[in-house]
Parts: sequence; C-alpha cells; structure tokens
Amino acid sequence: MSDMPFPTPDQAVTRHLLERQAREHPDDLYMRFQDGSEWSFAEALDQAHRAAGALKRLGVEQGDHVFNWLPNGKAAVRAWLGTHMLGGVFVPANLAYRGSLLRHVLWLADAKVGLVHRDLMPRLAEVERGMLEKLIVIGGATEPVDGLELHDEAMLVEPGSAGDLARPIAPWDDMAIIFTSGTTGPSKAVMCSYAHMWTFYHAAMPAMIGRDYRHLAHLPIFHSGGFGCLYGQLSNAGSVVLVESFKTDQFWQIVRDHGANTTTLLGAMIPFLLSTPPSDDDRNHSLKSVSAVPYTADVKAFTARFGVGAFAAYSMTELANPVQSPLDPDKIGVAGRLRPGQHIRLVDEHDIEVPEGAVGEAILRCDQPWTMFSGYYKNPEATAEAWRNGWLHTGDLLRRDADGDYFFVDRRKDAIRRRGENISAYEVEQEIRAFDGVKEAAVIGVASDKTEDEVMACIMPSDGAAIDLMALTDFLATRLPHYMVPRYFRLMPDLPRTPTQKIQKYALRDDGVTADTWDREAAGIRLRRERIG
Repeated sequence: MSDMPFPTPDQAVTRHLLERQAREHPDDLYMRFQDGSEWSFAEALDQAHRAAGALKRLGVEQGDHVFNWLPNGKAAVRAWLGTHMLGGVFVPANLAYRGSLLRHVLWLADAKVGLVHRDLMPRLAEVERGMLEKLIVIGGATEPVDGLELHDEAMLVEPGSAGDLARPIAPWDDMAIIFTSGTTGPSKAVMCSYAHMWTFYHAAMPAMIGRDYRHLAHLPIFHSGGFGCLYGQLSNAGSVVLVESFKTDQFWQIVRDHGANTTTLLGAMIPFLLSTPPSDDDRNHSLKSVSAVPYTADVKAFTARFGVGAFAAYSMTELANPVQSPLDPDKIGVAGRLRPGQHIRLVDEHDIEVPEGAVGEAILRCDQPWTMFSGYYKNPEATAEAWRNGWLHTGDLLRRDADGDYFFVDRRKDAIRRRGENISAYEVEQEIRAFDGVKEAAVIGVASDKTEDEVMACIMPSDGAAIDLMALTDFLATRLPHYMVPRYFRLMPDLPRTPTQKIQKYALRDDGVTADTWDREAAGIRLRRERIG
C-alpha cells in the first residue's frame, strides 16, 4: 500500500499552494534567477496574479490550454504560474522544434493563447499553427504574422488578478501537457494531473526536494524534470535557482554563487564535469546531493572527486519515480528499488512475467488513482495500447536481481538518447526521406564516448542517385533540432530486412560505425544549440 495519503487541493494544486506558502512563508525565498534577482513566495504570488490577469484579458479561462515556447527565465515562470492561477493547462514545448515537428505539437497543443520568444517567431510563421490566435511575445518587438494577434510582454507585469474560478481546481485536473520525444512515432502529449506531479516531486523525492533544499534547476521547463522541480519546491516551501541551461564551465560557479545544494544531472553532464581539470576548489561548494541518471562508474568517480552524494532512479514522464535508490548505492547501473504504493512486473512480449534475473519489459500500476499520467491527449489508441491488460507498458527493458534491485537495460521502443535528450528515430527518418535522392532511411543509436548515444543514419539511395552528405546535413539542420541531426551517415545499396520487408535495425546496430561511414564531426561540421534571448 502507498505510504502517503492522496493529496488535498491545498497540498497539490499550484494556485492553492502558492497562496498557502505566501501566507505562511511570505518573505522566504522561493526563486532566485541567474541574474541574482529573487522572488519571495509573496512576490511570486503577486507575479502570478499579474500574469493571470494578462492571460485572462486575452480570453484564457479555466481548463484552457496555454502554449509556452520560452527559455528558462522569469517570463516562463510567469506563464506557468499565471496559467495555473486561472486553472488552465500549461503546455510547454521544446525550443529546438521546427518544421513538421513544430506543426505537430501545435496541433496537439489545442491552445488559442501562447507565450513565445521573439527569436522563435520566424519558425512559427512558417508552419500551420493549430488553434493558436494570440501571442505574448517575449524579448522585444517582432514582425507581424498573418493570423496571429501579437502582444507585448509588458502586459505580464501590469496590475491584475486571477479572480474567482468557475469551480474549484481538483488534484485530478490536468496541470500540464508534456510532449514525449515520439520514440515509436510522432510525439505524444502526456496529460499530467496535479496529483501525478505532486507524487513525483513531493512523495517520491523527499531526499532531493524539500524545505531545506535549494535546487539548481538547469533542465529546461519544457522537460518534466525542469518544470517539475519548480513545482516540487513550491509544494515543499523550498527554494529554486533557475538558470537558462546546464553549462559545464559555469556549473560550479553557479552552485557557489547561489548556494544550491541539490540538482539533477542527466546523461553526459557528469562525464562533462569529470573532464574538467582537477582543482583545489573541487570540494569548495554547497552541493550535497544529485539525482544521477544513469548511475554509471562515472557517477562514482564524480561523488568521490567532488564530495557529493548521488541517488539513482527509474522513471519517465508518464510515471512518478516508481523505482529509486538510497544515497550512494553500491551497484553500478542500479536504478533502485520499488517504492511503496507502486507495482511492477517484468514481462515478455506476451505479458508473461520473466524469471528473476532475466530481462523483461517493465509494466507498472499504482495504488493511488491519478498518480500516473492521465493518458495521451488526442490519442486514445496510444493510451489504450500503453494500458493493455490493466498495466502501463513502458517499452523499457529492466532486470531485477536477488536483492530486489532493478537495473535499466535498454529500450524496447525505437528510441535514441543523446546528451540527455530522447530522440525519435521515426521523426529523423521522416525528414531524411524528404531529401532528394533518398529511397529509404533507418536511424539508429550507436555508442558515444560521452555516454548514451550518437545518432547514425543508414540510407538507401534511389536508383542512380548520388547523395551529397554535406548537403543532406545542411538540409536536416534547417528542419530538425540540432541534437537530432545525425552525426554518422552510411550509404547502403539496400538495408537488411525481415521476410516481411521490415528493416532489421538490430543488424545495423550490430554493424555500428563501419569503415564506409561518414562522420560529419570529423568533417568539421558541429551543430550547436541556438541561443534564445
């Protein structure tokens, strides 16, 4: 059984939480920004009312979706808090989206009102925008866009109030829609309730999120791990240091300057920090513990060098941290043990449980209602498929040892993970196939020396076609986020196939980077994240 009762509205609903913290801890620090400015809980409530008033004047009502396409910063926080003060649904999107990916998430968003940074407006102007009608533009004036009513960001800080609601906000109401990476097809829109997010960041992470912690939030707000930490610290009356993004050369100085004592380090972040030259200041900081995923030998080296504790975990946007470890577990690769109130089975392709020690797909359910995702918005087929036989199918392969510890092994889904970002092979393949001369493409992940994966594209040209791989790279760079553009390209006369003509990606993975593979980075082509703002 669960070790925590179902949350009340006062415990889980953002509006009520902010009102309560502002009443009980008005002058306590809630949020510190990279420029050193701060909001107490009382100031955050005032900012939330001002933003809510602005959204209300644009027609946002309880239950409406509000699109957020902003970098980490005050405007994004205002967008989140203002949306929730009105009982709306916060819909953040990846800043790297463009082209067909952007068009798809805008269709899924079902938002008439949004907040967008000026630097992103040219991309928005190029695509169909679903229901979007009105935008608050952050970062300065921009060119008009046909069909969009544009407003200046100054309206976010004008005096205003959320006012009364048509009905109370309930813990089972949707608080956010978070887009998946589209691991088996186009990105899905995960519906997250207040109870779901509360369970993740209040009940499931007591050693990382809480009153005594100051969490360094460098994950983007469009990730559940970025947005959720802001909410988690609000629910616990803790504080947050919000910065634009993770930067290796600035990480420790930010920790020291702002007194952060917890953070989350994903993927290649720890190897990047380990690659810096040793210094007498390696232990001169306030950081006490990190959530480290995956829990590799590098994590052990990191904790030894910098004097920081580390936790392991297994979760995904649809879940609420069902598996977690104690501080500094001994076993490399461990994810942890099942926490109370969660149920897990490791099964084969027929949902039959595999023996202890064998690898199986993790399927889960929990005791409390509404503490996992509520479904995929506008995709009942995917929701039904995920929940078949009454269990949520994760598509992730795990194993359990005799001690009850779980280990993440691989993804059954066709997914790639690079530098902390989940990448849909399907979406990359769609863009490659749009290039002249490409007959077929298969995208896979190959091992990276920075942990996780590099993206590799295996391409079958059309009959007689000569494909210029540098031109293809340039083409993809205009249509995909920088992290999705393959590093490796291999031209092949045909792709390995099953008797039913499905591409055998396992065979391509087994081949890996071959002698005839072209490496764009070796050719001097490196793609960087576009700085917004």
